Amino acid sequence: MKKLILEEWLSLDGYAEDKNGKLDFFPETKANRYSDLDQLNFLESIDTILLGRKTYELFVDFWPTATNDVEIIADRLNSIPKIVFSNTLKKAPWGKWPDAQVLSGDAMEEVKKLKEKDGKDMVLWGSISLAQSLMQANLIDEYHIQICPVAAGGGKALFPGADHYKNLKLVDVRQYDTGVVFLHYKV
Repeated sequence: MKKLILEEWLSLDGYAEDKNGKLDFFPETKANRYSDLDQLNFLESIDTILLGRKTYELFVDFWPTATNDVEIIADRLNSIPKIVFSNTLKKAPWGKWPDAQVLSGDAMEEVKKLKEKDGKDMVLWGSISLAQSLMQANLIDEYHIQICPVAAGGGKALFPGADHYKNLKLVDVRQYDTGVVFLHYKV
């Protein structure tokens, strides 16, 4: 059975987006080489990338044309099959790479089916609304949280008003030269 890993970049005060819906608090990738190497190793354990529509639209503007000389994870990220959850998109092209598959309807049921398949694990990047729905349905197995050294002062929180405790087990902590701290939790 596959695990679903949620990977989110958050401000120090817990926001996945700032008040304006922006992600400007992410560190520059040029200064982020150590975490990029860790991300490249992580991608070897993944055979499916899940995205919501908004995150797909952000990613598709950059990643399909990115090259390994600028982003060392580019070829690996681009070659992994992707699924976009959307009730509005019909197609999800990915540049010269194979198109992402578009799934509409009940994302929770689709994710349950995907988790039952054999293979490597899956990662959900960003896609905060989808992530929150999957968290509510207890479909997230692990959390990779990248804490950026910025307080956003408001925005969209990863864990908004949970009605019960979510107990997590810390598995790994890493600190990068950008000031980003990586936290790996299992449910």
